Amino acid sequence: MSRLIVVSNRTPGKGPAAGGLAVALRKTLAEREGFWFGWSGDLVETPSSEARFQDIDGLSVAQIDLTRDDHHAYYAGFSNSILWPSFHLRLDLATIEAHWYEGYRSVNVQFARALLPLLRPDDVIWVHDYHLIPLATELRNLGARNRIGFYLHIPFPTPDALYAIPHHQELMRDLSRYDLVGMQANRDVSAFTEFSEHQSPSSLSGSPLKSVDFSRTEVAAFPIGSDPDAFARLSVSAAATKMVKRMERSLHGQNLILGVDRLDYSKGLPQRVEAYEKLLANDGRFRRQVHLLQVAPPSRDTIKEYQETSDTLDAICGRVMGRFAEPDWQPLTYVKRAYGQPSLAGLYRLARVGLVTPLRDGMNLVAHEYVGSQNPADPGVLVLSRFAGAAEIFEDAVLVNPFDTDETGEALRMALDMPLDERIARWQSLMAAARRHNVDDWSRSFIDRLAPSTSGDGTSTRDILYLASVA
Repeated sequence: MSRLIVVSNRTPGKGPAAGGLAVALRKTLAEREGFWFGWSGDLVETPSSEARFQDIDGLSVAQIDLTRDDHHAYYAGFSNSILWPSFHLRLDLATIEAHWYEGYRSVNVQFARALLPLLRPDDVIWVHDYHLIPLATELRNLGARNRIGFYLHIPFPTPDALYAIPHHQELMRDLSRYDLVGMQANRDVSAFTEFSEHQSPSSLSGSPLKSVDFSRTEVAAFPIGSDPDAFARLSVSAAATKMVKRMERSLHGQNLILGVDRLDYSKGLPQRVEAYEKLLANDGRFRRQVHLLQVAPPSRDTIKEYQETSDTLDAICGRVMGRFAEPDWQPLTYVKRAYGQPSLAGLYRLARVGLVTPLRDGMNLVAHEYVGSQNPADPGVLVLSRFAGAAEIFEDAVLVNPFDTDETGEALRMALDMPLDERIARWQSLMAAARRHNVDDWSRSFIDRLAPSTSGDGTSTRDILYLASVA
């Protein structure tokens, strides 16, 4: 069996894997042999020309170092100040500096040059996320002929947003150098297809750029998930039960509404708290009967737009507290730090409402984790943004437009008033969907599609299909 080479911006660290994706990829690597390649996290004066291997908890990891200037242009600059806001349709938050693209491509070239000597001809390479879109091009330019797949963990932009990204034509040509491109949701595949079928000419003077040829690139949706049965077990573990008991003592019988997110402008946190404010304002019977807990650890807090989101959220939480708090009741708790998975699983299980309302999201695994953690005899209700990839999977969630805070406030009322039989029926449907789209099957389905299956003469099935299509 061919080796699997996983490539991502950062390599995993020591200790337990932080999320379901890292767990799944570790398991996949263990089954196939191979290694994980990426940035070490170290910033140095002279960039690495060769990767260094180390064993991290039984996982073979190859790492390179980056210079501070290259990392800033590649990561904070082009990746997170241009691609991230544009892919999330927040062009108003994109900051464009021409030299960032040079740094972005330079780091991808560095990745390719360090990775190439480590490859065998039959290795299968799986590249992850928007930081490394050009990697296949750079590997092909160096002579690599391996099967290379790419998975985008964030939404794919609409064509109009894509056209606003500097060098978007080159980036799309980079994607055409992959054998398989995976997206989170069908809406992302549709946006990709719309661009590929209706490419616009160059906006620069002179000869227009040639259209990008995607005829040899397969693009498909591979919705990522979690491990719902593992969360079901975790939600009744000793650590989870300890958290539940602590919260129950502080709630005094109130219904818990729970949000868990990184502090990111794409998560719609100010709109979420405003919707909760409208619930309390419009229906006085919920005062002293509900409590909102929002867990939001900081994310990329050196970037101005993230600091502004934090300030806005601070202000609106203060407004709700000032408007509704009583000497013996607080309407909400806002926590700016992360919790371990056992504690979160306990909170998920306790929460009568899981409030997952990003303005735009690739998938959103919090929705999956919340569903997996519920008590089958007395489950809570998932209130979910229509603009999360998870909405394509969880049709029986209460779906909302997060920009419409009146609608979200009404959805909260409906969820809190929902009778037990309806809650159970909705949850059973959601749990079945979470099991169908679990993270192990996600990684297996992608690799099975990417890995070559050969005929007797050594020609891959995909090559036969391609030759037939052009004959």
